[in-house]
Amino acid sequence: MRTMWLIVLTFYTLNLGSQTLSNNPNRSYQSTEVMSDGKLAFRIYAPEAKEVKLIADGIWEKVEFRKDSNGVWEGIYSKVAKGAYHYHFVVDGVNVYDPKASSAAETKALLLVGDQDDFFMMKNDIPHGALSQRHYYSSTLNEMRRLHVWTPAGFERSRKKLPVLYLIHGGGGTDLAWPTIGCAANILDKLMVEGKIEPMIVVMPNGTIETDNILDRPIKFKEDFLSDLIPFIEDNYPVYSNAKNRAIMGLSMGGLETLEAVISSPKDFGYVGVLSSGWWLSETWEKQRGTIDDKLSRASQLKTIAGDFNASNKLMFFTQGGPEDLAYENGLETLKLFDAAGIDYKYSESPGGHTWLVWRKNLWEIAPLLFK
Repeated sequence: MRTMWLIVLTFYTLNLGSQTLSNNPNRSYQSTEVMSDGKLAFRIYAPEAKEVKLIADGIWEKVEFRKDSNGVWEGIYSKVAKGAYHYHFVVDGVNVYDPKASSAAETKALLLVGDQDDFFMMKNDIPHGALSQRHYYSSTLNEMRRLHVWTPAGFERSRKKLPVLYLIHGGGGTDLAWPTIGCAANILDKLMVEGKIEPMIVVMPNGTIETDNILDRPIKFKEDFLSDLIPFIEDNYPVYSNAKNRAIMGLSMGGLETLEAVISSPKDFGYVGVLSSGWWLSETWEKQRGTIDDKLSRASQLKTIAGDFNASNKLMFFTQGGPEDLAYENGLETLKLFDAAGIDYKYSESPGGHTWLVWRKNLWEIAPLLFK
């Protein structure tokens, strides 16, 4: 749904008219390019625009733009020096931030509607924890990866070991999802000051890993998570490394990644939350998306790990956003497999569908159950 809204927003912002995705050049052009002769190209798709300008820190000369037959405007800058550049386009007098930039999804405006008493809003008169951005090298993926970490107020003055919650966003998001639209820090700060949660460290990884087969994504995440991310946290933060002090919780695609990690390491997580998620097992999902998981294989995996998992797990919690949740049928089919394997769990539904309205509330309600 979020991708659809982004497409609609792009259409209206750049006046695409009646173009369809199948013949839309907006899908294929490259918005910035360092060319072989050292020149730098800036491009934006705006077929109905009359004028395009560039505003960039460190680029003072005027960059002339010309529109090609596909509606893509291009401007060439020839005096490029190595460095970092902030830039945006001005399309017919309107500031437009590059929708093709890799950081575009992270620059979307955030609107909070509520007051200080709402559980997801920042409260002025309480101590606040720290939200930090960290990078680690993934030997699994052969790349640097980013994550965010929330630590409780006063953590900097203490070396006491704490339990850790790994909190994973959904498909299409990044490690900025929970800290921004998820309001995780605000929620955790309030729970902490009200004495409703145990002091803990909350790690919010980047769960987005692109693969050709979407069913492979949770597997690749699990490999990085177990081999690189957890060791990084345990090497750099004073956290316990046993199951009773380790929790994992993920929503939507993050729920699939959570299930994958737990099945691979059933003795390592004492607390597990799967929010608006479940293996893609329903016939409806297969008809609509053309994707289906191996039900017999999943059933066998659960039966194999059931003994170890039940021995180490203190809480297995599934949630759904009601029948309107797009993961609803898959979630119910997944619960049947847990029932058949003899794995105990808690389950709740909260109206709101497959949205952050539900997932913020899930965090508020489940976090107090951890590490008790």
